[in-house]
Amino acid sequence: MIFSSVLQAIGLFLATNIDDIIVLSLFFARGAGQRGTTARILVGQYLGFAGILGASVLVALGAGAFLPPEVIPYFGLIPLGLGLWAAWRAWRNRGADDDDDDESKIESKKVAVWAVAGVTFANGGDNIGVYVPVFLSVGPAAVVAYCVVFLTLVAVLVVVAKFIATRRPIAEVLERWEHILFPIVLIGLGVFILMSGGAFGL
Repeated sequence: MIFSSVLQAIGLFLATNIDDIIVLSLFFARGAGQRGTTARILVGQYLGFAGILGASVLVALGAGAFLPPEVIPYFGLIPLGLGLWAAWRAWRNRGADDDDDDESKIESKKVAVWAVAGVTFANGGDNIGVYVPVFLSVGPAAVVAYCVVFLTLVAVLVVVAKFIATRRPIAEVLERWEHILFPIVLIGLGVFILMSGGAFGL
């Protein structure tokens, strides 16, 4: 029974989180060469995913008033705002020489835990929508098994994203285009979350 739940949890996690690899890879590209980047991304991913799991369990337990379904699409404002901020900074620094104000540039590319957590949680609307009915259909022991497997696979997801982002051909592309790809992906993600959920009547 537990073994079956573990296999189902692995499949469910892969189906709902495979898209995170792209976003996490861009976070790794943004923080390349910065000390503590991996740790900050890992902590941020865990915080964001813990929020997703917590919301899913609360809703499954009947606490839907804390997170009405109509609120979830508005989480898209988080990656949208971060993407617009990153785009503005990229535009502001477009004419800067490579040697100018290096310390300022390095600081601007530092990956923040709260940014990773916010994007992870905002991108978890579909996770919550899938996890809740699953949690409602299984017993407490299976829910615990799902959560343990999910939290274990979060670390695997981060490792895979780092592996992809540090392969030489991919790393070279990301290093060259990260300042453009990062805001585009975040803005696109935010718009998609807003539109797919019907936020603002979209």
